[in-house]
Amino acid sequence: VAPTTPVCEVPSSAMTGTVVELSCKESEGSPPSEYQWYKNGVALLEKTGMGSARAANVTYSMNKKSGTLLFNTVTKNDTGEYFCEASNGIGLPQKCSVKRMQV
Repeated sequence: VAPTTPVCEVPSSAMTGTVVELSCKESEGSPPSEYQWYKNGVALLEKTGMGSARAANVTYSMNKKSGTLLFNTVTKNDTGEYFCEASNGIGLPQKCSVKRMQV
């Protein structure tokens, strides 16, 4: 079953230095969808482990299975327009509407 349009939870504003979690979910897809987050139209890389993330100056971790994008400490650089895409290999990937987060 192709995925439906996912529901994105993106806070409209966040305080610098706080923990912020963005979430993305759709429930129709079978097999379960994987989620890809985009910022300003560019796909965010999946980072695991703090070592590589810190080296690349990345402040987030993305879980493609659960659809969460977690910022351990948001900075002004994280301000932007976010959306996510759900895909499971059946039908076309589905995107949620773009939401702006101001830090």
